[in-house]
Amino acid sequence: MRLEDLNNLDFQNIGGWPLPIKAVAILLVCAALGFVAFQYDIKPQRLTLAKKETQEQELRSTFESKQKKAANLEALKLQMAEIQQSFGDMLRQLPNKTEVAGLLVDISQTGLSAGLEFELFKPGKENPSEFYAELPIQISVTGDYHEFGEFVSGVASLPRIVTTHDIKIAKVTTKGVDTLKMDATAKTYRALEEEEFEEEEKSKKKAKRRGGK
Repeated sequence: MRLEDLNNLDFQNIGGWPLPIKAVAILLVCAALGFVAFQYDIKPQRLTLAKKETQEQELRSTFESKQKKAANLEALKLQMAEIQQSFGDMLRQLPNKTEVAGLLVDISQTGLSAGLEFELFKPGKENPSEFYAELPIQISVTGDYHEFGEFVSGVASLPRIVTTHDIKIAKVTTKGVDTLKMDATAKTYRALEEEEFEEEEKSKKKAKRRGGK
């Protein structure tokens, strides 16, 4: 095939073109059609397919997650029941108003039974919080390490919840005798009565409204 053959091509008589030129022309037309088909048909479909595959994977992950939650539903219900039972048990360990006085006596008796001498036993002001009130008790006692340990252990073993905080031990001399002094804060917790709980909730709502202004 020569260059002058290309110059002499008659586009009105394509059928008369030399066979090699017709073959090249057919290949070019096929390539052009293939490019157009890819750009306007195949490529959009491939993009749509990829999007659908992504959506399928997301839906599959969501389904598997919900399936696991459904499978664990009974276990979660059982766990919630156990938590509610534990919470109820803890609430029953909180004294009510009438029992606080007796609990204070139990704490002081625990110290005396351990051999300690009380220099200070002062209940403070109650601090309401959520469904309970915290009652701090300032304590100052003298004794030795063994007696201090027995007292703290005894307080922790009381049937009602009592915690000990801010323990400080120092050496002191009393009437010419060296001994140890322990300052601490014991805290017990009282369950709020229903009317107290409602009053506490009202106070919180009022404080929230004032803070929002």
